[in-house]
Amino acid sequence: MATTTRGPVTMRLCFFSAAALFLLCFLLPAAVAEERFYEFVVQETLVKRLCNTQKIITVNGQFPGPTIEVYDGDTVAIRAVNMARYNVTLHWHGLRQLRNGWADGPEFVTQCPIRPGGSYTYRFAIQGQEGTLWWHAHSSWLRATVHGALLIRPRPGVPYPFPKPHSEFPVILAEWWRRDPIAVLRQSMITGAPPNVSDAILINGQPGDFLECSAQETSIIPVAAGETTLLRIINAAMNTELFVSLAGHKMTVVAADAMYTKPFETTVVLLGPGQTTDVLVTAHAAPGRYYLAARAYASAQGVPFDNTTATAIFQYKGGAGCPTTAAGAGAAGAVAGAGVGAGAAGGAGAVAGAGAGASTFNGPTGAGANTFNGPLGRSKYSGGNPGRAGPAPMLPYLPAYNDTNTATAFSNSIRSPAPVKVPGPVTQEVFTTVGFGLFNCRPGPFCQGPNNTRFGASMNNVSFQLPNTVSLLQAHYHHIPGVFTDDFPPMPPVFFDFTSQNVPRALWQPVKGTKLYRVKYGAVVQIVFQDTGIFAAEEHPMHIHGYHFYVLATGFGNYDPVRDAHKFNLVDPPSRNTIGVPVGGWAVVRFVADNPGVWLVHCHIDAHLTGGLGMALLVEDGEAELEATMAPPLDLPLCVL
Repeated sequence: MATTTRGPVTMRLCFFSAAALFLLCFLLPAAVAEERFYEFVVQETLVKRLCNTQKIITVNGQFPGPTIEVYDGDTVAIRAVNMARYNVTLHWHGLRQLRNGWADGPEFVTQCPIRPGGSYTYRFAIQGQEGTLWWHAHSSWLRATVHGALLIRPRPGVPYPFPKPHSEFPVILAEWWRRDPIAVLRQSMITGAPPNVSDAILINGQPGDFLECSAQETSIIPVAAGETTLLRIINAAMNTELFVSLAGHKMTVVAADAMYTKPFETTVVLLGPGQTTDVLVTAHAAPGRYYLAARAYASAQGVPFDNTTATAIFQYKGGAGCPTTAAGAGAAGAVAGAGVGAGAAGGAGAVAGAGAGASTFNGPTGAGANTFNGPLGRSKYSGGNPGRAGPAPMLPYLPAYNDTNTATAFSNSIRSPAPVKVPGPVTQEVFTTVGFGLFNCRPGPFCQGPNNTRFGASMNNVSFQLPNTVSLLQAHYHHIPGVFTDDFPPMPPVFFDFTSQNVPRALWQPVKGTKLYRVKYGAVVQIVFQDTGIFAAEEHPMHIHGYHFYVLATGFGNYDPVRDAHKFNLVDPPSRNTIGVPVGGWAVVRFVADNPGVWLVHCHIDAHLTGGLGMALLVEDGEAELEATMAPPLDLPLCVL
């Protein structure tokens, strides 16, 4: 439930005649903002998926959770009440949280957890952001079911940079386990083996027609012939990058990670965990029903993954076999809620060459492209639904699971809608490896990782360990010693052929530590993320809390600062909060350190994060009052010292 109050944001002094003043103030956009209050009750909820009834953790009994809808300029207060049996925190993925790390949410990074029976009110302002973001738990593996959409409209009177769509609809992708995800994680932490893969991919909380006991609840996206719908696609999956395709229609990408993009057409979208993409779809096909499908992009060779295909139905009103009532629309709205505004001000864009013109990306390009490995026609599980009589929905084409060519082509198509001012010159640079590692251990029940080891991950050979008594931000703000060190290495301790498939075993074992990298306020920071071939190369969606950054270039193989400098897009690079570092490759990002505090940098594949694939930036305060971290709120959850 949300309540709002209105208040003035700006005042205009107009030194004109009374008539001119009236006209000017009438024409200017309404400059008002809202104070919005939500209450999120974290609780156990009984649900049924894949023929099994089980308890999951939800917010307000909803899965996916409630949609937050705000305007740029609003202030928000969300009271989180923990009625579940696990500790919990909440993160507002992609929000800058300027000077306000206390509202960012990652457990033991910016706060101690909200313990069972406790509460905490997250208070923050929406400043210069608009578009599709999302929120999720940032404690253990609770985000598997504790997540939802965070939609930011442009300020009143500010138009979208594209024709306003007739309707909008969130599409939230997720994963489902037949077991409690916390139990899945705990088993992995005990045995040292990688966590078990999920049992199904979901769209708006449902597996769709191709999984058992699921067709009755398949998500419906109602559309009208000739009208344009804005689909706000969010990858909330724990461990899986996902291809998404819509049968019989092309999609026009207009935003990514809540940043507007130069529009381009595509038949397939790729999203890593944590990423969002906004697409416009015009219902120009023959009225009927069309599958929207999602399945894995599995970039790591020989590593298990969830190979199920999730489906929703893009359903024309009044089409053959389509219900003529509003039942479909109501069911869909109950799952995901209604969408709002698109994109975000500022640059978002491409990884490829600088200033490249607009293009059309026509989908799968690699070997095995244009394949759909699900059942042909209607699944045996889709019968018996009275609202589903008539012809089966049309199936889309989806890339092969390992189609890196298509993944790369899509990512390289995203560009800023206009030239941007890329910050420079660089004053602080980090070159960091991102990849797996294996810890040696004595063979036995606690040593069940590959080749009798314990699975791990690291950045620059440091496997990140969170404190467990006080958060990093509190330790920094209150000068509490012994919690962390600020000596995260700005380069690997050893340089080697990072992407080789035969990395010497002596380099496989990382060192555990809680190491932060200190950044001066106002510094121009450039980070090179370099994948490694240790155990297996894999694409890593790297997320930086508290910042958007320009993606200057990506590539395959080992990054070479001399050879690869000409690949930098310094004209219209994308601005993102999560970037997929290519499998066996690298990515270069750049930003200005204008947000003081402690900000987590991590792979958004949770199996990798829990293995240690993370670090944190300690951005110092500037000289002015508005360049310093705010004081902590009085109701910040207590830590157990």
